[in-house]
Amino acid sequence: MIAGEPRTHFYRTRARLLQVQKVTSQHDPKELTAVKIGISLPVREMRNDMTAIRDFAQAAEELGLTHLRVPDQVFRRNSGELHEPMMLLSYIAAVTSNIELVPSVIILPSRQTVLFAKQAAELDVLSGGRVRLGIGVGGSAEEYQALGMDVHSRGRRCTEQMVLLKKLWCGESVGEAGRFDDIPADVFLDPLPVQRPIPMWIGGASVPSEPVKKRIGELADGWFVLCSPEQFSSIQESINSYATAAGRDHSMIETEAGVAVVGPRQHEWQERIQGWEKLGISRICLRTLGGGIDVADHIPTMQKAVAKLPT
Repeated sequence: MIAGEPRTHFYRTRARLLQVQKVTSQHDPKELTAVKIGISLPVREMRNDMTAIRDFAQAAEELGLTHLRVPDQVFRRNSGELHEPMMLLSYIAAVTSNIELVPSVIILPSRQTVLFAKQAAELDVLSGGRVRLGIGVGGSAEEYQALGMDVHSRGRRCTEQMVLLKKLWCGESVGEAGRFDDIPADVFLDPLPVQRPIPMWIGGASVPSEPVKKRIGELADGWFVLCSPEQFSSIQESINSYATAAGRDHSMIETEAGVAVVGPRQHEWQERIQGWEKLGISRICLRTLGGGIDVADHIPTMQKAVAKLPT
């Protein structure tokens, strides 16, 4: 329960959220989507205020929101104050119980593969299996240079890493020399993650390139939708084609779109959620960040949004 919040209001908003996520047996399942509603942590606004970060994460969980997303940026000028997401989510895991933890997106090719596999597995263990990894390739040449990685091969490296990560998380022996990683056969992760493998979602440009769509179709568990609703169907069809060609069931690849509840489009956020639902989006991520509101206003804004979710 959030301090100072009337108990009746808390349960009313939670019930409303659960109603949005519910699919009843009275309808054809193909006609309805059990949309999961999460939220982005406004880390740029909260900076090093760990009390604000803790309170926001706990409030999101208490409201019944299903997941919490945090961004990744190791190094970039004028990008705001961003915590390292795996470290931050370890802290959040300790002060929450069931909300899903989603770094989105980790710039995977800038990280050493085996070390990152270990870090992600550890976070999954510490959180009780609550990790969903958002991954991407970024594009900052400065960041890649600072981390000792090649920005030009980031797409190819990401594809290779995704294959290796799945093997490592499932306790398999890799024992192969790839183009970018040479992992001995006797290298195994310990402890293994709770989820084997940890789900990986891909985020990229507003309109993903063909290599990214192929990577999603062949390897990913889902993708973060940054395109317009008008562009979505054609992109999804292309991803489905790649999945089918790879022998995968494309219906298992989920989608998530972001919807800001503050800022210039705050008057239409409910309509935008309904529009995405009609297109078959499986998850929505609310955003209170970027609207210029005070740190103290993020939790009340989140509460009001949950209370007004379309049903």
